Amino acid sequence: MNISSIVVQTLPKYLEEVVESLKNCDVCDYHMHDELGRIIITIEGAGVAEELKKLKVIEAIPHVMSADMQMAYSEEELSAHLEVLANADAVPKVLNEKDIKPEDIVYNGDLKKKDLEGFAKTFDNTGR
Repeated sequence: MNISSIVVQTLPKYLEEVVESLKNCDVCDYHMHDELGRIIITIEGAGVAEELKKLKVIEAIPHVMSADMQMAYSEEELSAHLEVLANADAVPKVLNEKDIKPEDIVYNGDLKKKDLEGFAKTFDNTGR
């Protein structure tokens, strides 16, 4: 199952008409709008193809200037990521080794917060 949020844009003078059309079109769920003509809706589908068909229906509503997907959620994608996390070690194996010295642990994270001067002193020409 996929679900996507969409921002629909219309001119303010057509706002109420477009909101009513969206509420009655049976392909989306209306959530909110503002006075500038921006309308927030969501669509659901078994896959991307079904969502795109529903998006075409929304784009064909009179006075809709644009309908753009903003966020998308895919149950399949989430399941795949959760499976990777479930099968991963919570703590990297190197941190569980009793004989390793802290200064031998290589950090590959955020260089903005890393002591690069100390790093340069321990880095040799072989790349280790």
